[in-house]
Amino acid sequence: MCLHAGFFYVKIKNCVCTKQYRKRVTVMIKAAVLGYGTVGSGIVSVIENNADVIAAHGVDMHVKYILDLRDFPGDPFEKLVVHDFDQILNDDEVKIVCEAMGGTEPAFTFSKKAMEAGKSVCTSNKELVAEKGAELMEIAKKNNVNYLFEASVGGGIPILRTLNDALTAERIESIQGILNGTTNYILTKMEKEGADFDAVLKEAQEKGYAERNPEADIEGYDACRKIAIIVSLISHKRADWEQIHTEGITKISSVDFKYAHKLGRTIKLIAACHKTEKGYAAIVSPRMIDKENPINCAQGVFNAVLVHSDMLDDSLYYGRGAGKLPTASAVVGDAVELARHLGDHFSAGWSAEEVALDPVEDSEFEYFVRCKGAFSDNEAALKAAFGSVKPVDASEAGEFGFTTSLMKEGSFMNAYNALDGKLNYIRL
Repeated sequence: MCLHAGFFYVKIKNCVCTKQYRKRVTVMIKAAVLGYGTVGSGIVSVIENNADVIAAHGVDMHVKYILDLRDFPGDPFEKLVVHDFDQILNDDEVKIVCEAMGGTEPAFTFSKKAMEAGKSVCTSNKELVAEKGAELMEIAKKNNVNYLFEASVGGGIPILRTLNDALTAERIESIQGILNGTTNYILTKMEKEGADFDAVLKEAQEKGYAERNPEADIEGYDACRKIAIIVSLISHKRADWEQIHTEGITKISSVDFKYAHKLGRTIKLIAACHKTEKGYAAIVSPRMIDKENPINCAQGVFNAVLVHSDMLDDSLYYGRGAGKLPTASAVVGDAVELARHLGDHFSAGWSAEEVALDPVEDSEFEYFVRCKGAFSDNEAALKAAFGSVKPVDASEAGEFGFTTSLMKEGSFMNAYNALDGKLNYIRL
């Protein structure tokens, strides 16, 4: 007889019938949720409101504690709120901790202590996973528990589990994705309405799609942490997110979209990586992508991830990359998986050894450039600096655009920085 994934199988020796009888065993689980903000409240809602759905998968799960500094009078779950983490830590009935606090501390300390106390942890905290993931996974291994973080990348899109489980027979050669809903919302609105960045950002903040301090989103840091987690997962080594070249969308204007449309393209903030001879190349930056590119399906706050592997070729993963319930759904999915593996360490991740990241200067791209003046007056100089160039006319007074052929980043930046009248550049 064996126990696996919530089912108990019994084989009857010498039985003349061909049926294998099985009896479902329901795993009884008490969970704690750390943080009762947007994601944390969503986790509680999913666990309690969809308890019957979860039970159908062999796990009877309920929330016993909600840790937060605040009180929530009138909230349906106000009686579950506690202010002392030790109350959770010392309760042997709590087997799973869902961390939704954000930031590295005290989230790291609480996660570490929980696993040392024999409790498995799942999280949506990409900052923590990108910074301390290797250490936390080693702690999980030492204590025969598990640490899962599906919701840290792509919100409700199950991209990490897909890479870790469904595509285990594949060599992952490259990944490109729209991994930040805030920037995708802003760029979508700018394209469709011809609005400027500042106006759309203000609207996004008013609607709750952007934080009061939107730096992590609009400067690309959020997407950078996510692509670092992906590189770490597929390389099995730690990718230092601070070593990944990152550009945000603050320099993109409505005029840039006019040129993009002339080229049959649009503009998206793309987080990308690919395997190289030395290790991996990774970058986060605005890109002019062909409108037929599969990831262009992601409009507004939606995310999309395109994976290219050696056997399956291209596969696309699309859905809500952020938001209360989509992100909470991914966290609870991890919690259910943790419940199925109590006392059995299974979670895979990466070691503390750093993966080799190629310098961005060695990467090759085609580029779009905007410049003051007229192309005809500058053609000879542009060809001398950039090699083969093609003009792009968007009928903008006093300026022109052009595209380059494939160039190394280092060579392009040297030529661009020396260019008189430069206005902006975007990689194709």
